[in-house]
Amino acid sequence: MLARLSDHGTKMNKQMLYRVRRKDIMPASKVLADAFQHDPLWNRIREGEPDFDKRFRAIFEVPVRHCLKYGEVYATSEGLEGVIGWVPGEYADTNAWRMILSGSLGSAIRIGLNAVRKMRPVFSQVVKDRRKHMAGHTFLYVSVLGVATTLQGKGFGKRLLAAAIEECERKGLYLYLETETEENARMYEHFGFSLLKKITLPQVDLPMWEMAREPGA
Repeated sequence: MLARLSDHGTKMNKQMLYRVRRKDIMPASKVLADAFQHDPLWNRIREGEPDFDKRFRAIFEVPVRHCLKYGEVYATSEGLEGVIGWVPGEYADTNAWRMILSGSLGSAIRIGLNAVRKMRPVFSQVVKDRRKHMAGHTFLYVSVLGVATTLQGKGFGKRLLAAAIEECERKGLYLYLETETEENARMYEHFGFSLLKKITLPQVDLPMWEMAREPGA
């Protein structure tokens, strides 16, 4: 899941970022919920869901907790202007056992059964495609990336993405992500990402761009 990024900014490696800790889970999730509040996918999931805004933050607690357990989560500063979470490819899938171990099962329950039912076929397709695209490759998966809406356009998103790219370059890994907007897809291409497949998500009938960046791109 990737929210709208800015069109400014320079490289910043992860040593210059703030490493998100367990105490930051709730505020980091709040920032991500704000970043994705106008996202077409989540607006479609929101349809017909009473009090969904009160449960929306729980959606982002899941990837934050998952990445803290199995990968890394960074913010642009302790002020949490923007947040990125990534995991090694072998931990890209979020299953029930991993949710229990990461402490995110309670967050998933708070999302609500009806919303989860809408989300299940969407993410089942995304997982299936990711496994196919990255078969035989060692990679990092960007699970979530977003910047607070009032701070978009200031380069925070690109600084976070640059740290993930630097990590992959250092280790010789592919970097994989999905995005729900064509604007983001074009921007990622400037960072060396290639479009693997544009799909129409089941259940919600919305586009998704599946992209990867080869080391050295």
